[in-house]
Amino acid sequence: MVTDILMQMGLILVSVFMFLLIYNVPQKAFAKLRSYRNKTATQSKRHFVLGAQLLSQAQSEAAQSESRSALAQSAAEEADKSIALDPHDAAAHILKALALDLQGFRTSALDSIDVALSPIAKKSLSSEEKGDALFKRAELKMGLSEQVDSAIADLVESVKLRSDNARVYGVLGECYEKKGLVEEAKKAYEEAVRVEPKWKVAREALERLGSVAN
Repeated sequence: MVTDILMQMGLILVSVFMFLLIYNVPQKAFAKLRSYRNKTATQSKRHFVLGAQLLSQAQSEAAQSESRSALAQSAAEEADKSIALDPHDAAAHILKALALDLQGFRTSALDSIDVALSPIAKKSLSSEEKGDALFKRAELKMGLSEQVDSAIADLVESVKLRSDNARVYGVLGECYEKKGLVEEAKKAYEEAVRVEPKWKVAREALERLGSVAN
């Protein structure tokens, strides 16, 4: 009896599969799914672009304190809308972090950067973008609770991905100084000068540490 039941179930499944195949149901379902995903992605990008524009206005030197805060808040709200539609897009999480940081919410900003650099989300970032995100996370860590060791780890990884950012080397040198690692600090500042020869901060740091910038 069990064998008969299994055979009947198998025939039913085959019949259902043939019906779906004849009427092109799978292809139609996949087409609708692709269409939905494309529409969602477009809406997500629209919110992201608007948020980026608002953040740019907030960061402008011409923006007043009150308007800067309001613009940054609106930018964060647009980032949230983008995230709701596409939670795996790291760019929206980074946008939210920058907007929150501008409002003074550094802990929340750090949380957003952590999400952007999570295993799933960071796949959407290029090497340069990941390097920038690591640098921003290191800055937030330094500003929050002097998490020097953790910040150094982010900065070392950042310069591997993007070695053309003098500011990364500068902050790395600062971290090494706080740890009392003078030689490592000198090397970091020297790299900063290599990238940006006229950067006064790095040159002064090298003079302070007894090293001559070329």
